[in-house]
Amino acid sequence: MSEWIALGLTFAVAMIWLRLNDFLAHRGWISSSLSRKIIHLGTGPLFVICWLLFPDTSLSRWFAASVPLLITLQFFLVGIGLIRDQQAVVAMSRSGDRREILRGPLYYGIVFVVLTLVFWKTSPIGVVALMILSGGDGLADIIGKRFPSVSLSWSPRKTIAGSLSVFLGGAFFSLLVLWAFHQSGVFHLNWMDTLFKVAGISLAATLVESLPFQDIDNITVPLVSVMLGYLLF
Repeated sequence: MSEWIALGLTFAVAMIWLRLNDFLAHRGWISSSLSRKIIHLGTGPLFVICWLLFPDTSLSRWFAASVPLLITLQFFLVGIGLIRDQQAVVAMSRSGDRREILRGPLYYGIVFVVLTLVFWKTSPIGVVALMILSGGDGLADIIGKRFPSVSLSWSPRKTIAGSLSVFLGGAFFSLLVLWAFHQSGVFHLNWMDTLFKVAGISLAATLVESLPFQDIDNITVPLVSVMLGYLLF
């Protein structure tokens, strides 16, 4: 498959996923906070799986990275008010304020662009960091708000259920996508070794995500995942 066809398919998958959630949130069928986290949760695995569509050429990582780059640019233009897109605002903000898109969603997109370019299909580090960011951090808010549990003493707005979701969700999505890459011959992994490495990275990311800071998880979680990934992989 050529880079252009892979690019078109990847962009189509990303836009269908985003617009579906925009539509559901705009119609009021799901809340804006839930839509925001569903987008966060699903975008990462769908995008990274689409890496497998691209041929092994020097240009492929740039073509792939252009997808989150263009979407992130759209987020930025909506956030600063140059593009009016109320569906996107409702789907990706907590309060309906378009400027919220300039924080969490914008950081999320930038991280995807950077990690795609840096790691691509050459190392499991990028895959694991992106899966913990999307699958782990994305699942935490969904589970944490719907299954009441004890709040963390050092971070009262976060719960044990939410933190456990970061760990389990991050590890699950990491192993799932790594398995797909392994089956496709991109990575050749020792699964017992990989399981312990992914669990260690997920645990460290969970501890970082549990800290009482708002709107920077999309930077701190992948950052610690990458740092520990360099030590383990």
